[in-house]
Amino acid sequence: MITVDQKDPTPLYAQLDRGIRLAIATGKLKTGDRLPTVRQLAVELRVNANTVAKVYLALEREGVLATKRGVGTFVAEPQSHATHAAHRDRQLERLTDRFITEASSLGFSTYDVAGYFVRRIEEGEKP
Repeated sequence: MITVDQKDPTPLYAQLDRGIRLAIATGKLKTGDRLPTVRQLAVELRVNANTVAKVYLALEREGVLATKRGVGTFVAEPQSHATHAAHRDRQLERLTDRFITEASSLGFSTYDVAGYFVRRIEEGEKP
């Protein structure tokens, strides 16, 4: 259900974070579903247990997961609209930063990127 690609340049913790979020978004994991233990998932994915623990903790802080001591880690109840909006803003910021960084590494300036988006928006608004 959750996978990581050792050959992907994306850090393993980011792949794992994305994989868990995707599983929740697509309904593969539902509210109340129990996730594997840190150790189980680390062995299954062949990653360091600290990486899994780091992702679980980050998702717990964001309200995506909930951990009950001695019981396990579960998919949390959906967040309030305000919390969800703040999370989406953070996601968009991270995505934009990655996009601009990659575009910059290819020789495009931030203004080139912004100009391209403006043109795309204007093209989309034409009847």
